[in-house]
Amino acid sequence: MLYENSYSGLAISLLASTVMVFAFDDSPYNIIKTGWWLVMLLVLLARLIDCLHWQKQIRHTDFDGDAYIKRFSIGSTFTALLWCGYCLYSLQYADTIELAFIIIIVSGMAGGAATILAAHRITSVIYCSLLLLPFSIGLMLSPVYHQFIIGVLGAAFAIAMFVATKKAAEFNQMAIRLKNENAILVSHMEDEVEARTKQINELSNIDPLSGLFNRKSFLAQLDNHVFSDSAIHSFALLFIDLDGFKQINDTLGHEVGDKVLKETASRLKAACKDSYFLCRWGGDEFLVGMDNADAREALTQARRLIDEVSSEYYIGDNKLNLGATIGIALSPYHATNPLKLIQLADTAMYFQKKTANGNAALFTDELGRQQARETYLKEALVHAIENNQIRLVYQPIIDSKTNQPESMEALMRWQLGNENISPAEFIPIAEQYGLIKQLGAWALHQGCEEARQWQIHASLALSVNASVKQLQDDDFMQIIDSALASSGLAPEKLHIEVTESVFAADKEKLVEKILAIKARNVQVSIDDFGTEYSSLSVIQQLAADTVKIDKTFVSSLATSGYPIVKAVVNIAQALDYKVVAEGVETKEQALKLAEMGVQYLQGFYFARPMETVQLDKYLREL
Repeated sequence: MLYENSYSGLAISLLASTVMVFAFDDSPYNIIKTGWWLVMLLVLLARLIDCLHWQKQIRHTDFDGDAYIKRFSIGSTFTALLWCGYCLYSLQYADTIELAFIIIIVSGMAGGAATILAAHRITSVIYCSLLLLPFSIGLMLSPVYHQFIIGVLGAAFAIAMFVATKKAAEFNQMAIRLKNENAILVSHMEDEVEARTKQINELSNIDPLSGLFNRKSFLAQLDNHVFSDSAIHSFALLFIDLDGFKQINDTLGHEVGDKVLKETASRLKAACKDSYFLCRWGGDEFLVGMDNADAREALTQARRLIDEVSSEYYIGDNKLNLGATIGIALSPYHATNPLKLIQLADTAMYFQKKTANGNAALFTDELGRQQARETYLKEALVHAIENNQIRLVYQPIIDSKTNQPESMEALMRWQLGNENISPAEFIPIAEQYGLIKQLGAWALHQGCEEARQWQIHASLALSVNASVKQLQDDDFMQIIDSALASSGLAPEKLHIEVTESVFAADKEKLVEKILAIKARNVQVSIDDFGTEYSSLSVIQQLAADTVKIDKTFVSSLATSGYPIVKAVVNIAQALDYKVVAEGVETKEQALKLAEMGVQYLQGFYFARPMETVQLDKYLREL
């Protein structure tokens, strides 16, 4: 403001000094006055050059404000001193009229300075004081009455200018301060808006837990940078699923689970280059995109990532172990759009997980055919019961001492068109897609209904398999009660077979459910005993009625299977369990197992699974 306003002040100073020097003819003093005018001219010229220098070269730079205020003040004060010197010198020669003229001129200039110099209070006060006070005091000391009066008026005006100058300077300082505060406020608001915009962008594009892209932004990144018309090149998509995460989440809680996911995301970031695309797809699933990568590079990187994820995790006091299974799909070889590529990589991961965890697999056409087959069977299985495609067949369980059937195990069969679908194929599909509860409920009702009719020929028990998901269902006990009530079958004639895999789930809940089954006088068998998760403590806690030795041990009875079967028999006898051996296919196996103390035998040696017509004939011939 000082420099901007100074041009008019310099012009007025030049005009006023010229008029004052040349308007009056004071011959003896003209040389001195002219000399003063030349000095004033040089000072004003120097100040003009300083103003132009500031305007052209300094104004738009990061200049030192205090230094330039001081520089301007020195020039302004020097100008005021020149005026003060002229006024005091004029007291010696000027008459009253000229002195009155001079006081009017400097008073006017002091009034103008109150505005022009208002940006800096000290400079403004010094300038106005030097112009008016010394001259006014000099006039007041004059013996000439009129000069004394002029001096009094000048002093009064000087005081008024001092007050006005101070107020104007304070007003300007306040205005400058408010302007700067508003500018800072606006800047802060802009920064806040920018930060908020960034936050909103992160909330909409970044997964808050892992800090990686979320689904929406990951797909957008692929669309913009990989599948655009201008970017047709090779791209590998890795679909990562953590092995063992659900167990950690269920046993240690979601807080620990979240920390594991954060740590996994950090490891993926560290293991991948900046050009990689990283995404938390959902739950414990992550995606890694590799630009300009072929199958070999993708598989190599996938194995590196598996190693990284499989390293031990230290969360609080917990030392945790995870694994990862990875499916890979390539573009443009496998797919040319993001969702399809992700689906195929997911398919590769899914089938690899079914085969063996902790490895990487590349999508192939064969996997595509398997996926199509699975989808076809899943869709058909939804309506299989209402279309009367599901039926039960029965395989007898034989008393090893009497060679007579003690019970019948119900086994499901599915006739889809002209094709018999193996239970080994459709049961896992039913479990995978949540259809096993419906199938299991139907098998219980149908099996109990048909078993009630056997009582005409023989008092045989019915064994029905139940999956982990059925046991976890809150309605499972009601389904058992309903099946028994509607069929009229005695509860002790119903055996529920559970596989060892139930022990990998929530043990407390499942033990509670199994005890509730036994409380109804329904017997419980542990199927496939010795192959998976069972422990002596859990077996003892369950207090089941029967254990079924898996057929893999029976088939190797002549070698390594013998000691295992013998150990199971000893454990069962100690716990007062009955023992059933599955997969008996020869007379030698049957005799050996009976000799070892196995009470019940089941297998092709005695009978294959029978349709209801064959079963009716079988029962009539007993």
